[in-house]
Amino acid sequence: MRSVSVFGATGSIGESTFDLLMRDGGPEAYRCVALTGGQNVARLAEMAQALRAEVAVTADEARLPALREALAGTGIACAAGTAAIAEAADRPADWVMSAIVGAAGLTPGFRALRHGGKLALANKETLVTAGQLLMAEAARCEATILPVDSEHSAIFQALVGEDMEAVERIILTASGGALRDWPLERLASATMAEALAHPNWSMGARITIDSASMFNKALEVIETREFFEIEPDKIEVIIHPESIIHSMVGFRDGAVMAHLGAPDMRHPIGYALNWPQRQTLPVARLDLAALGALTFRAPDLNRFPALRLAREVMALRGLSGAVFNAAKEVALDHFIAGSLGFMQMAAVVETTLSRLAGEIALTSAASTLDDVLGADHLARIRAAEAAATLRK
Repeated sequence: MRSVSVFGATGSIGESTFDLLMRDGGPEAYRCVALTGGQNVARLAEMAQALRAEVAVTADEARLPALREALAGTGIACAAGTAAIAEAADRPADWVMSAIVGAAGLTPGFRALRHGGKLALANKETLVTAGQLLMAEAARCEATILPVDSEHSAIFQALVGEDMEAVERIILTASGGALRDWPLERLASATMAEALAHPNWSMGARITIDSASMFNKALEVIETREFFEIEPDKIEVIIHPESIIHSMVGFRDGAVMAHLGAPDMRHPIGYALNWPQRQTLPVARLDLAALGALTFRAPDLNRFPALRLAREVMALRGLSGAVFNAAKEVALDHFIAGSLGFMQMAAVVETTLSRLAGEIALTSAASTLDDVLGADHLARIRAAEAAATLRK
């Protein structure tokens, strides 16, 4: 019986992971070591009972009494706080889903690698902020990292049996988000509700807004560079409104391998869960005749300055990824709070990168996780300062 843990169980990725685990036999097929969640402790308790988890952890310490009450008499241990989540990652598991959104997923992801198992990585910030450290740690611990972002899973699958030396380019597709067809001059006034109206995917609020601003794609561009160790000039982004092709790999003989599938995160999650085999998954099968056509267009960097900033980060490397991500998270917080305009988020990130270039050795490679966390902390301070000067 395989042992599994799910970090970020109550988010959209976590819910899809839970669905697949339960469909595949639940506690009769898997030993659930740990489940972690945020504020929705009622749902976390339901999941923990259904999978008979050994421990359930909420990130919100104030909600620990409610979690304990919900799990009273079940024998499931309860804990709360970031330290408890990290300790949950210290519990050995064969397969770990890392789906905590943001830099909060960094430490548990690293700790999970130490057991030498499989880390299903949905937390893109881990690679963006500490990609070189993460890949080195995985090699040291003889652990396997399996990408769960639909784009990187698609690339991973397209490369099975291929030689990276033959890869000429990697093409990331992007839906363009909820605002992709808006006039450029209207974007500055976009509201949170408008940015959340994604036409294809059902995701958490933060990722959906990042999709509209293309910060999500910018993170994925950096991830691609770090995970696949490919030069930045070989990474392309193309707008594909239908979200049917998840990514493509172009080879030196001119061939392009495209991964197609319905926009359902249970596919990349299921692929990572069952790798290296393929198993039947409860996802829609494509009807190409019904689709009729697939369309593409080049991204406008004036609409999506995040993509330009990602190129700058890839050129700098070092600690710039940690700064980029932290500033993006702070800018997003301000947009959600209504104190920053939609197009001002990129300005906050750019200002933060510029300021820290003069304060720290931005291009120096991180030696430890503490280096990354230190850059993350300072970037959040500077990003908050930048946001304060831009308040609408």
